[in-house]
Amino acid sequence: MADTPKKKRPFWRKRARRSTRPGEHKPVLLAEVLAALDPQPGQTVVDCTLGFAGHAAELLRRVAPDGLLIATDLDPANVEPARQRLEAVGGLFAVHHANFAGLPHVLAAEGVTGVDGLLADLGMSSMQVDDRGRGFSFMRDGPLDMRMDPTRGRTAAELLNTLSAEELAAALRDLGDEPQADAIAAAVVAARKVKPIERTKELRELVGAAAPVRIDRTPGAPPERKQKLAPPTRVFQALRILVNRELANLQQLLRVLPQVLRPGGRAALISFHSGEDRLIKAAFRGGLRAGVYDAVSEDPIRPTFEERRENPRSRSAKLRWARRAAT
Repeated sequence: MADTPKKKRPFWRKRARRSTRPGEHKPVLLAEVLAALDPQPGQTVVDCTLGFAGHAAELLRRVAPDGLLIATDLDPANVEPARQRLEAVGGLFAVHHANFAGLPHVLAAEGVTGVDGLLADLGMSSMQVDDRGRGFSFMRDGPLDMRMDPTRGRTAAELLNTLSAEELAAALRDLGDEPQADAIAAAVVAARKVKPIERTKELRELVGAAAPVRIDRTPGAPPERKQKLAPPTRVFQALRILVNRELANLQQLLRVLPQVLRPGGRAALISFHSGEDRLIKAAFRGGLRAGVYDAVSEDPIRPTFEERRENPRSRSAKLRWARRAAT
């Protein structure tokens, strides 16, 4: 009897798993962040995006024993594990389940009027991406949630099933740079008339059908797999940013940043999206021209080849820093 041919796997399952095991989270651009902020013993520093405390733990080590680390995170699932990791480091710290857009209120609650260093890593943590129940990744089937804080706000599914085609297409273009935004939005509206879109797998397959990829095999073209994954990557990114109002929150942080930094204080912001990087670049350069900052990074700092190889999710990271003017 002839062997039964194996069923061909979908293209998104061909590569080995990249899930991050507990305790293996790798903070992006860690050495570069520490060089930009230059934290010193006795200083007060803020980590606006605590996550698994990869950056925060190193900041705490450098300001200890008398310095203070204040950390915020929008995801309540991150708070207790990160707190335990910081307790193992020792030193003075405070952790808040809060949106960094409301940082002045957090600092006021701690009796702090200004900080010497501030970090915001705007990317998702590996744990969030790998948790199929959160709906951030199209590589794993799960509910279309995408909320950083699952206790509030509308889910991605709710937005997909209520936004007009025009509103959805605009979001895909503006937040995901999706060239086939109109076709995808039209397909979403047509599909939800039959059945609400509720799962990541449903959306991934819908995008694949509405935005087929013509593979470019010319020399120097991206790998076939990367080309096929591009449309769903852009769509999921746009939805996540929309669900969590990420650009609006970043704009608010950039507005209050000069108020919370002490003279000579430094800020380091890591972005993973061109829209975020443009906002940071404009705010820092505008502040430099106005005399609010006396130094800013001229160009974004990118991960080294070694870091990109060891942590592929760092490949799109961009770090920019600014220093508050002394007067």
